[in-house]
Order: sequence, then C-alpha cells, then structure tokens
Amino acid sequence: MQRSSRFGIALAAFGALVLTPDALLMRISGLDGWQMMPWRGFGVGAMFWLAWACLARREAPLHRLLRPAGLVLILAQFFNALLFPMGIAAAPVAVVLLAVATVPVWSALLSWLLLGEPASRATWATIVAVLAGIGIAVSGHGDLALNAAALTGALCGLGAALSLATTFVSLRRAPELPLLPALGTGSLLAGLAGLIVAGPGRIADGNVAMILITALLILPISFFSLSQASRYTQAANVSLLMLLETVLGPLWVWVGLGEAPTPRMLAGGAIVLASLALYILLPRRRRRTGAEVPVNA
Repeated sequence: MQRSSRFGIALAAFGALVLTPDALLMRISGLDGWQMMPWRGFGVGAMFWLAWACLARREAPLHRLLRPAGLVLILAQFFNALLFPMGIAAAPVAVVLLAVATVPVWSALLSWLLLGEPASRATWATIVAVLAGIGIAVSGHGDLALNAAALTGALCGLGAALSLATTFVSLRRAPELPLLPALGTGSLLAGLAGLIVAGPGRIADGNVAMILITALLILPISFFSLSQASRYTQAANVSLLMLLETVLGPLWVWVGLGEAPTPRMLAGGAIVLASLALYILLPRRRRRTGAEVPVNA
C-alpha cells in the first residue's frame, strides 16, 4: 500500500524526537570528537548492517550502491558522522545546533536544483519563522562570541547540515537505493577515520557507556526514521522536523547537567514549536474542511 506524505512527516517527527538527547550524552561522555567517532561510527555501522542482514529480502540489491547516487549517499553519511561530533567537542552545543538548523534551507535548495521541487510558500515561511526562533533561543548565551572554537563548531554544523540535506534529497531522488547498507558504510568509514586519528589507546578515556547508548540506540533509530521519511515526503519537511533537536537538545542539557535555559531560549523554543505545529496541522485541517490549499508534500 502506498503511504502518504503524512506518514513521512510522522516518521520524521519520531526520528527527530529520538535524536534530541544525543548532544547531552556526547557532553556527558567527556570524549573529544575523534575519540567519539570510532564508537559512534562502528556502533551505528554495525547496527545498520545487522538490520540489513535481517531484512535483506526487503532491501534493494547491494550493487545499486555502486551507482553515483549510492556513492553520494555513503559520502554524505560519512561527513555527517565525522563533522557533528567534531563540532560538539569544539564549541558550545548551541552554536553547533544553530548551524545544523540550516538543514531545511539546504534541503529546499537542493530539492529545487536537483529535483525541480519548488518549496511552497508555507514551507519557506516556516523556515524563516523557525530560524528566527532559533536565533532568539541562542542569542542570550554569552559563550557565542566569535572565536576559533565557535567558528569551528559553526563550520562543522554547517557541513553536517549540508550532509544531512544531501542524504534526504538523494533518497527522494533515488528511493530504490539500499538505505541501510549506505548509512552503515558511511558510518563505518567515519569510525575508521576516528580510530586512525585518535588511536586505540585513547578512545576509552571517558564515559564510553554514554556514547554506546547514542551509537547503538539513538542514532540508528533516528537516522533510519529520518532517512526513510524522506522517501514519502519532501526533504524540506523532514529537515524542518529535525529542528526539534535544536530546541529540545538544550533542554535535555538542562535536565542532565543543570544548565538552565534562559528566557530567550524558552521564547525561541516556543516560536519553533508553534511554527512546526502550524505547518503540520493547518494544511490537514483545511483539507478536512474542503478548502483548496497547496499540500506541503
């Protein structure tokens, strides 16, 4: 049975919510970016390949990964798995998550350039509202001053955002690609890079249990859900829902580490959540009343 864009949006929302505690657990681990990478890369890669082994009959043939689109998908996952932990280790979480929040912009642009999918006015309006809310949420932090660490974190976050957008658009363009092996291979390559740079002797110098939770549970479930969702709805829709991490991630840090959110963070978070709720619910309500409105699919 063909599933609708509504299913894709629901799947993306689930994946985004699962992802929200990721930054907190990374901070608790006490590991630097290269030290995190082997645990996250090998753990996620192993989980995806194990899932593929269990679902091989339902997955696309592996040889499709050798197509240009398949190689792009692997590289996108590699850079995402490489850049995000580097950013979290180098800069305040708010800086990195703000940069990652540009995913919907990249997704809309790539979808327009590669797929010819013009984003609706509602999508662009929601993007503007969400980014404004995120700007308000992080503007009250005194640690966002321009310096080498913040710049590094911002650049890593932007690179991770572009990588995620590339993943979503690639799957939208070529839904026949084998998703699990592609994500697994990209993650394994990132893990190998981290192991080479950090060295086997340094990767256990922290709270490894926290990284294993992200590697074996949070990342596989969220990445699979988000990537699978892009097969049913526009990449911009998936990217918008990922912005829940930008708002809820700092709240997890507050609960876990006692770093209370500022009034600006709460106000900005309310704008983001309200914008996403309106974007998702209003078209559905209008369709029920029989109004002719463009569908955000």
